[in-house]
Amino acid sequence: MQNEEGQSVDLYIPRKCSATNRLITSKDHASVQLNIGHLDEHGLYTGHFTTFALCGFVRAQGDGDSALDRLWQKKKAELKQ
Repeated sequence: MQNEEGQSVDLYIPRKCSATNRLITSKDHASVQLNIGHLDEHGLYTGHFTTFALCGFVRAQGDGDSALDRLWQKKKAELKQ
C-alpha cells in the first residue's frame, strides 16, 4: 500500500527467491539476501549493486552456490560486463 506521497507504508513486504521464484516467508530464517557490487574495467567498485535473495529451501538442498552463479552469469550478460 502507498500513501499520497508515493511511499510504501506496508509493515511487511514479502520477498521472492531469485532462483525458484518462491515467496520467502517471514518464518524462513535460513534465507539470505546478497548484494553483489558492480566493478568498472579497472576493478573498482562503481557504487551500483545487484540484489539476489535465496530461500532456505535452495540453501538446504545445497544448490545456493550454483543458483547464485547461474543468476549472476545471466545478469552479467544483461549488463554486458
